[in-house]
Amino acid sequence: MKAYEFAANVTIEGKIELPNVILQQLENNQQVKVIILVIEPTEEEQEKVAWHRRAAEQLLKGYSEDDAIYDTI
Repeated sequence: MKAYEFAANVTIEGKIELPNVILQQLENNQQVKVIILVIEPTEEEQEKVAWHRRAAEQLLKGYSEDDAIYDTI
């Protein structure tokens, strides 16, 4: 059994894009075994995302309909 390791992306349609260099090494109609390892964000990255989300929530909390007049400037 051969193994190939590479990074791939999941498309908006939910399909995994394989790099062309890998596809060229596979035979047509060949059965393969797939193992998916998902890269999880670090604790620091999760905190950063949470911080940005809370900051946006607090900013929007102070927004009122009266402020909409500034959207037209």
